[in-house]
Amino acid sequence: MSVIEHDFGAGKRRKEKRFRELLSLDALHEQNVRANPLPYLERASERIFQLERILFEAALAGRPPAEGDAAGETVTISSAEYQRLVACRAVVETAFAEIQARPESDDSV
Repeated sequence: MSVIEHDFGAGKRRKEKRFRELLSLDALHEQNVRANPLPYLERASERIFQLERILFEAALAGRPPAEGDAAGETVTISSAEYQRLVACRAVVETAFAEIQARPESDDSV
C-alpha cells in the first residue's frame, strides 16, 4: 500500500512566515503578505539597497588614505584588536567584491 503525501500548503506558509520574519514583521502581517506581497517586496528591496550602501561605505572607509591626504594621528592598539580589524576588513572587502561581481539582471526581456 502506498502513501500519498500532501502538505496542504504548509510549505508555502513556511515561506511566507520566513519572509515575514526576515522583514521583522509580526504575525499579523502574514495574511497581508499572502494577499498583497508587492509592498513587502518593495520594503525588502529597499532594505537590500540600504545594506549594500552601508557595505559600500564600510569598504571605502577601510581603504588606506590617498597619497595626497595628510597622515592622521597615531593610535596604539593591541595585536588582538588589530587582528579583529583586519578580519572585519577582509569580510567587508570579500562581500563588496561579491556584490560587484554579481551580474545585473536584464529586465528588457
